[in-house]
Amino acid sequence: MPEAAPQQPTDPPRRAPEEQGAAGAGEVPGAPHPLDNPVRSALTGPHARFAERRGRVLRYRPDVTPWLALPDEPDARDWAEAAALAGPGGTVTVTAFREPPPADWEIVFHAEGVQMVDESVDAAPDPEALRLGPGDVPEMLDLVGRTRPGPFLPGTVELGTYLGIRRSGVLVAMAGERLHPPGWSEISGVCTDMSVQGQGLATRLVRAVAQVIRERGETPFLHAAASNTPAVRLYESLGFALRRRTAFLSAVVPGGADAGPRGRMAGSLEHVGRQ
Repeated sequence: MPEAAPQQPTDPPRRAPEEQGAAGAGEVPGAPHPLDNPVRSALTGPHARFAERRGRVLRYRPDVTPWLALPDEPDARDWAEAAALAGPGGTVTVTAFREPPPADWEIVFHAEGVQMVDESVDAAPDPEALRLGPGDVPEMLDLVGRTRPGPFLPGTVELGTYLGIRRSGVLVAMAGERLHPPGWSEISGVCTDMSVQGQGLATRLVRAVAQVIRERGETPFLHAAASNTPAVRLYESLGFALRRRTAFLSAVVPGGADAGPRGRMAGSLEHVGRQ
């Protein structure tokens, strides 16, 4: 799902162009861009160790992140393989999709989004940022539960570097890496506790994570809800530029104990609320 925004600037600078064709390390001219289907690019590349596969469909290990990758042009068999991976009543979460799921699937979340790439981020280490690891997961989950930046599960910390800031020993802000297509790394999990909002901690952590990514010779990118104009403007102010528009979708596989659509959202995007 799209990420929540860090602290908003009072007077954001220029808007990014409508589309950017920024290239990342390792990109092959003329080849499909790794960010066009970033989940699939990650699971067939640097994150292959997290992949579970059935036919042409891949997904992350369920305790790591909910994202599933369909082929660029999925057919009925691909949706059947996705259903088999998730199981009856399971939830399939995708991005960069082009077609709705089969008619008997229930759509439970749909949002338009934007994908933004590092164009001129002032990346820099932060002296207060601490590396977070498995031992910090209970606190990270607690912070995410209070701030709701997007999906974060017990194994998400394994996806890349996570940095946090503590005050009086308490974790109050964090940011880290999620999707990892070749040559790119997604900044995600950006959140701050209400008690420290307005202090610029999230902005500092985004810059610090960007520095970690750049030191590997890779390029930071991120996703945000298209409707969240303050978030988009903030990321622009940090030096991210719009690359493309995308969409996020979660749908329930038919056949679970509570089978049957709840509302008017089965197999169609027409009546789904834009969040």
